Amino acid sequence: MKNVIIVTDSSCDLPEEIINNYPITVLPMPVTVKDDPDMDISHYTIKEFYDSMRRGEIMPTTSQVVVPAYMRCFEEFMNQGKMPIVLGLSSKLTSSYESALLARENLKAKDIIVIDTKCASLGLGLVVFKAAQMAKEGKSPQEIAEKIKHYALHMEHIFTVDSLEHLKRGGRISAAQAFVGGLLNIKPVLHFVDGAIHPLEKVRGRRNVVKRMVEIMAGRAKNPENQVIGISHGDNEELAMELAEAVKREFGIKDIEMSLIGPVIGSHSGPGTVALFFQNA
Repeated sequence: MKNVIIVTDSSCDLPEEIINNYPITVLPMPVTVKDDPDMDISHYTIKEFYDSMRRGEIMPTTSQVVVPAYMRCFEEFMNQGKMPIVLGLSSKLTSSYESALLARENLKAKDIIVIDTKCASLGLGLVVFKAAQMAKEGKSPQEIAEKIKHYALHMEHIFTVDSLEHLKRGGRISAAQAFVGGLLNIKPVLHFVDGAIHPLEKVRGRRNVVKRMVEIMAGRAKNPENQVIGISHGDNEELAMELAEAVKREFGIKDIEMSLIGPVIGSHSGPGTVALFFQNA
């Protein structure tokens, strides 16, 4: 049986410690500055990246993992006797999924498994982590795929943003939705429906948004005390820690994976975003 390697992209927001200790490879999704594609922001720290967005100095944009990148990756691992399983950003948010399918077709490598996770950020990261744990245990590609399809399908994404403007600019929500959010001066709570972003509720105030996110989790999560819960944030550690403590108090959870939202997702969600991920089945 071939060893399995989990192939994902840089939207997964997994901590480096996990990536380095499990059979995971991360393909970069390019991040450039709109109207100045030659501007180099690769050296920016996460804080510098978000501070530049806050000051209006950069308007970052992203593009998909291209077909040749997937082909090189697949060939490298297959030559090592490893079987890739691709778990990438939701196809509703990127064309990377189509790129992976085309790369597989070009190489006539039908055994490569490509799954549209319909997930993003640490929601995708938790899916990748679960698959990598199974791969490390020696599970077959088919066993991993079957388990992971169910796991990804039931991954909840509940998040709040400081401004809907970034999501509107990236085409992730409509201009009308962004206008209403800004007009009412509220904290929007959003969620994923079939891999796409949808507004869920409008909440007034920081304290209320944490309370409401925990209430939503209480209504949707299945056996949360037995799950690995994910929380990611766009340079908003204080609110993320408030949410983590509230989740721990409410559900008695000890295992919370926390991470920063990297530039790929942060380019669209903006600074201040806080997201909560858990299983609903």
